[in-house]
Amino acid sequence: MTPRDAADDSSDNHGTPAAGGRWSDLERPPLNPASLRRGLVREGGLWSEVDVVQRTGSTNADLVARAEAGEAAEGAVLVAEEQTAARGRLDRRWTAPARSGLFFSVLLRPAAVPVARWGWLPLLTGVAVATGLSRAAGVDTALKWPNDLLVTVGGEERKAGGILAERAGEGGVVIGVGINVSLRADELPVPQAGSLALADAVSTDRDPLLRAVLRALEEWYGRWRDAGGDPAACGLQEAYAAGCATLGRRVRAELPGDREVVGEAVALDGDGRLVLATEHGVQEPVGAGDIVHLRPARD
Repeated sequence: MTPRDAADDSSDNHGTPAAGGRWSDLERPPLNPASLRRGLVREGGLWSEVDVVQRTGSTNADLVARAEAGEAAEGAVLVAEEQTAARGRLDRRWTAPARSGLFFSVLLRPAAVPVARWGWLPLLTGVAVATGLSRAAGVDTALKWPNDLLVTVGGEERKAGGILAERAGEGGVVIGVGINVSLRADELPVPQAGSLALADAVSTDRDPLLRAVLRALEEWYGRWRDAGGDPAACGLQEAYAAGCATLGRRVRAELPGDREVVGEAVALDGDGRLVLATEHGVQEPVGAGDIVHLRPARD
């Protein structure tokens, strides 16, 4: 048992779980850091270290700070059992009960890939997360452009996860992932949210789920990096399009500057932008903004 593992093992003097300790919710056991390291950190592999902390504000903020201070190598993984100041796109804040999900960040340094293609990293991560969860949880997932993970609960699309990428000094990118795993209906932050448990996952054991997601991310990142970041050559563009619930839908794009564009999402271009066919007969690529699914285009 490492010092970090020992610090996580909290109980009172009678051998019963302390309030808020690692076994305070037996339906949500803690992650096993030693097992995760054995399964993920290997010679020649991408993942260089795996750290698990009990509680932090934001794994992204922590890992960005470590990267900029020169204290983290490519492949560093930081996982939190609970986040108190997690951030999404547009600096939105959200929280979730301790050990109810997977909240982690990874540090990548794609030096061999032109910076112009780094915008594909959040989309790549989405494909990897969907791939890993499909394998380990048996859940059919879909991707809402650009960075949301959707599951089906009671025949309805629900958001169960999100991705946030941030630059970390020169040559570094930190990608944060949050996935609702065992969140119950009465714990949902909003009615439109979902979780793997509510989507009837065959497993909500977070250790194998995290390993599956990180192995899929290592595989896709390696293919993308080896192709010089070319999304078509490595199959990423095709894979994202195949799993994207936004394509073929009538959507509203809420863009910076309080501008809106309504149209059918018809394609994903080579830069990862969503291409909308508007009612004015033009195709407009959208690189940033909020996308609202209005209804399937066929309706």
